Amino acid sequence: GDTIFAVSSGHGRCGVAVIRTSGPGSRGALQSLTGRPEPPPPRVLALRRIRDPATAEPLDRGLVVWFPGPQSFTGEDCAELHVHGGPAVVSGVLRALGHLPGLRPAEPGEFTRRAFRRGKLDLTAAEGLGDLIRAETEAQRRQALRQMEGELGRLYQRWSETLTQALAHLEAYIDFSEDDNVEEEVLSQGEGWQGGGGAGTPRPCCPPPATSPCSLPAVDATVRALEQEIGAHRRDGRRGELLRGGVRAVIAGPPNVGKSSLLNLLCQRPAAIVSPVAGTTRDVVEVALNVGGYPLVLSDTAGLRDATDPVEREGVSRARERLRQADLVLAVLDAAAVPAEPAGLGAALGSLLPPAAPPCILVLNKADLLRGDGGALRDACARGDPLPPAALLSCKTGEGLDRLLELLARQLAWLCGDPLAGSPSLTQSRHSLHLGDCAAALARYGRERRRDLGLAAEQLRLARRHLGRITGHVGAEDVLDIIFRDFCVGK
Repeated sequence: GDTIFAVSSGHGRCGVAVIRTSGPGSRGALQSLTGRPEPPPPRVLALRRIRDPATAEPLDRGLVVWFPGPQSFTGEDCAELHVHGGPAVVSGVLRALGHLPGLRPAEPGEFTRRAFRRGKLDLTAAEGLGDLIRAETEAQRRQALRQMEGELGRLYQRWSETLTQALAHLEAYIDFSEDDNVEEEVLSQGEGWQGGGGAGTPRPCCPPPATSPCSLPAVDATVRALEQEIGAHRRDGRRGELLRGGVRAVIAGPPNVGKSSLLNLLCQRPAAIVSPVAGTTRDVVEVALNVGGYPLVLSDTAGLRDATDPVEREGVSRARERLRQADLVLAVLDAAAVPAEPAGLGAALGSLLPPAAPPCILVLNKADLLRGDGGALRDACARGDPLPPAALLSCKTGEGLDRLLELLARQLAWLCGDPLAGSPSLTQSRHSLHLGDCAAALARYGRERRRDLGLAAEQLRLARRHLGRITGHVGAEDVLDIIFRDFCVGK
């Protein structure tokens, strides 16, 4: 029942700062600071002089807006004060709010938590809001906005409703199968489960009470179809997670082939030390980049060789560990020291990469040292298969950088996908964990169905509970509502 307040526009000197309150004391706080008996009309900006209620000292002259609940972000009464963003102004207004009875500073994320508790958004939308605030690339913004607007939550909610419907019908059969109104012969005459909930997605068919409910074989088919759809959703190559957190790319290669120079060229600053002495890089140097609107976390690593120096040996060990964890590898070789035919290039590349290596881009650096125009090497790179995408590059002159950026953007787009196309992607490991548990429960349903309908129903409850944990919607009353609506038990 308390009222919270905080700066909602970020901290630091700025032109305008927005201070928000939420809770039952918002109206009184707005009246106290503006000295007006009534707030302005809802959702209308009004120019007001803002004063400290304790001393009547003017603090600023700014815009105020009143959001009566439930038509507000949190669902509670809210007020906003748009004041000048100087630190003294902001701290003065915050101090004045803190002196009012019943008001306290908000905890981190408390506005969004209150919005969730009042049903203004589910957990996936709240996560999307956080991702939108942290988005640094266009693709991240698109994915986060789509999730914040509820597409991912609606997908999971639709699955939950399908499970709820199946569970309600199954429990009704268990509880009332001996009743004359719900015999198995009647159940087997139902219209069943019909499509229409999306591509390849079953949608529960809910006939009116005068018709027969869905049959148990149809419930089985629905569960199988839902299990397949959830499996396909999980097999998205971690696209949403990669887009949210950034694709982890590792620059790997032998010593002194220009790995650090490549890192500096891509990030356009001297992020790594460049030296003609082999083995200069000992630790991992990491930078975050925006390539074609996609986030890239690029790591420069020690040259891969059998090192004798203990410090360099530790650096090589860290480099190999990063290679095993990478989503993408930029394999760098010396263009002047590799064979010009695909077979020789493939052998040199194979000596660098671990088994089951992630996707790779071959970068042939030091193209400026090639004799002639390097036509044979260019032809080998252009052939493609069995070689990965390849670029002939000179970190010294910048020749070939456009080709490398084009290949890099293409690989990132393939790894992350189009955030606006198709179904929304998984964006959190938490989602993947609960969906895995949900799919496992659905698989157990098929086994338990042949043994005991009660145990099978329990698996549907578990599956539904795991889906509800993703969105924050976990309830038991929905099942009872559907039982009474579809079967009219006790009418």
